Amino acid sequence: MANRISIPSLSLANLLHRKQRRSPLPKLVTVLDLDGATLRIAQASNRSAIKLVATVALDIAPDADRTDPLLMGSSVGRALSKLGLKPTAVVMGVARARVVLRSLRLPVVQKLPELASLVHFQVAKDLPFSAEEAVIDFKVGSEIVLSRERLDDELKPETGADSAPPTPRLEVLVAAVKRDVVEFHERLAEAAGFKLSALGLLPYANSRCIEACNLADGAEALALVTLRPDEVSVDVMARQSLLFSRGTVMRAVGETPHIDGAIPVTVEAYVQAAGIEAVRSLHGYGGTEPNWPVGKVVVAGATGCEAAVAEALTSRLIIPCAQLDLAEALRLAPELREAANGSVGAIGLALGSCDENGMPFDFLNPKRPAVQRNMQRIRLFVGAAVSAVVLIALLAVRAVLIDRRMSVLNAANLELAEAEKNRPIYKSLMNRDKVVGEWIKGGRNWLSHYAYLASVLPPSEEVYLTSMAVDNRGIIRLAVQARSGETLARLDKQLREAGYEVKPLAINPGANRFGYEFRSNVELAPSTKLKIDLDKLKQVARLPDDASLDPKAWKRGAQ
Repeated sequence: MANRISIPSLSLANLLHRKQRRSPLPKLVTVLDLDGATLRIAQASNRSAIKLVATVALDIAPDADRTDPLLMGSSVGRALSKLGLKPTAVVMGVARARVVLRSLRLPVVQKLPELASLVHFQVAKDLPFSAEEAVIDFKVGSEIVLSRERLDDELKPETGADSAPPTPRLEVLVAAVKRDVVEFHERLAEAAGFKLSALGLLPYANSRCIEACNLADGAEALALVTLRPDEVSVDVMARQSLLFSRGTVMRAVGETPHIDGAIPVTVEAYVQAAGIEAVRSLHGYGGTEPNWPVGKVVVAGATGCEAAVAEALTSRLIIPCAQLDLAEALRLAPELREAANGSVGAIGLALGSCDENGMPFDFLNPKRPAVQRNMQRIRLFVGAAVSAVVLIALLAVRAVLIDRRMSVLNAANLELAEAEKNRPIYKSLMNRDKVVGEWIKGGRNWLSHYAYLASVLPPSEEVYLTSMAVDNRGIIRLAVQARSGETLARLDKQLREAGYEVKPLAINPGANRFGYEFRSNVELAPSTKLKIDLDKLKQVARLPDDASLDPKAWKRGAQ
């Protein structure tokens, strides 16, 4: 047998337990325990003070199917109504017979999810049902260091066992139930009209209750034999820890036995079977580690056979055996004493729910292993997601920019359409601007030519201009109206003498109502030698009837 060295568990074990605290329950916790056809109720405040212990019979038929959650839930709801209770936070427990308990020694890890992964991996090999159907929770115990002999058994020869230092291990108590059990309690709670806050383990609730009774001394282990109508369980506990637990399904006294007669139904047979199971369980505990000696056996329950079972165990064992007076041990109020003896599990759950770290086992909210992640796939998904986000962002920015440009384009198109309507005006202005520009580029003041021609041409009684134009080559075109052809011939001579190059005139008859009988178009090209001095020009006399400067004449003409 391997020696073990206990190391104070205040460091790692408590640290792991605190890393995943249960969610805090309300100030008042109500515990419901189905004990055959009896509902046992315990209430405790967050100061670990027992406020209520009560029992009420369920109104179900003796042959009713107690595995039906709807039937049991409606019966529990009616029982709570009889007591006038409307609980907000309800805790229930799972009996030992429905739980698989395993004690493991695992490598020391600092993270609780990683420890949960190790627990699931190890315990899955020992379950009598598939791991997919299991709900697994565990409690971290103390940290131990195995002796050199134990290490030599565990290490392979090639690892160098002689030089290897002792390896620390964690003691972990694992509890597993089928998922159907958890679903049964959830559906029962729903049918009863309350919300289930936690689902604990009754053996540990028994241990918590005995711890509150202060019945065990020092390193001495205490064995609790709990009698229930449908189960006999034996729990061995020491140093505030559950060391061993075993449960056996029984038939209540007075029930009809199976056809093979293996299930006891009389008081004598029930007491004898319960004593045998208790002794067998204690012998089984003797082959486990750590094997702290059992110094006391107490029997608890409300079947009426507790005293007889305690007496039977006294005759079989060499250690003291007695019936547990729970009300006296917990110093309960007088009104709570009558229902206390059979409510070890209910009171233990109530006290455990109010502890700082909550219950060590909660099948409704178990400690879960770390999620196994495929980092390569995650990186691919993250990269694809980032690329998609960047692409969407670029498309969004592109759409915004396109909208802005389209708005500018639409505004420009509106301006262009408006300008297209004024195209003839713009074209005329451009042509005029071109002419003026050419005038300016040519360096000639054509208005001076206009004034010079006015002094050179014959008087208006003989000839007058109907139009004057200058092209881009600097050619001056005059349209004149004359009284006679001789006047036009004289005009040609006068223009040449004035310094212009004159294209031969074409004289055409063109009489008008003023007596000017001839018309001609004259093309003039100023010579480079032509110098115009406006100061030396002869001023043309005005006609006696010229009214161009008379404002009154303007008004008459406008009318």
